Amino acid sequence: MKKFYLRICLFIITTSQAQTIQDSLYVWKAGQLVMKQSIKPADMDSITFKRPAVNLIHVTICNQVWATRNLDVTTYSDGTPIPQVTDQLAWASLTTGAWRYYNNDPANNAVYGKLYNWYAVAGIYDAASLADPTLRKNISPTGWHVSTDTEWSTLINCLDPTANGGNNTNVAGGALKETGTTHWISPNTGATNSSGFTGLPGGYLNKNGVFTNLRNRGPWWRSLKANFTSLYFR
Repeated sequence: MKKFYLRICLFIITTSQAQTIQDSLYVWKAGQLVMKQSIKPADMDSITFKRPAVNLIHVTICNQVWATRNLDVTTYSDGTPIPQVTDQLAWASLTTGAWRYYNNDPANNAVYGKLYNWYAVAGIYDAASLADPTLRKNISPTGWHVSTDTEWSTLINCLDPTANGGNNTNVAGGALKETGTTHWISPNTGATNSSGFTGLPGGYLNKNGVFTNLRNRGPWWRSLKANFTSLYFR
């Protein structure tokens, strides 16, 4: 059975709005009315919005299915918001999930996706979930999950049988990288993208909240174990 793996950099959901007018609920998306439902406001305690299913573009590599774009969400799978934190000092002191654009520039989002901290990938959204792993959220869309270290090793060994799951194999790295220098710095030697993975150099944030290595490195979060009590990167 094929498994589906997310790409989350160490590193567009259009906002919707709703309003009640007399006895109807109107839902708008991108300026267009997408739903009108009769309802009695007096009987309504709350409105719950469910995040729509995410259909990720993907590629199959050695019977594993990988997304070909970096993750780009602002909520966990149950709709709980993941806040954007742009201040460097605030980011460095976080103990819950958050995301940023590289250099706080939304233009980088279309190409590289968002940068998520460890807590977001682990599903830690408050003090209780920080202390108790059973309370943590899922950042992955339905049917997907954050790849484990074992799954990364399987991918690397498939692309380069001599790699033995190592991090520093040029053959597997070249097979995973987008070719050319549109996004990677020159000369991008050895990049073939023969896998179709189309890895991009989205850079990352260090522990002090400093941006680094855009167009030079492409690290992705991965879990040491499937329960995400430990997370590292490839």
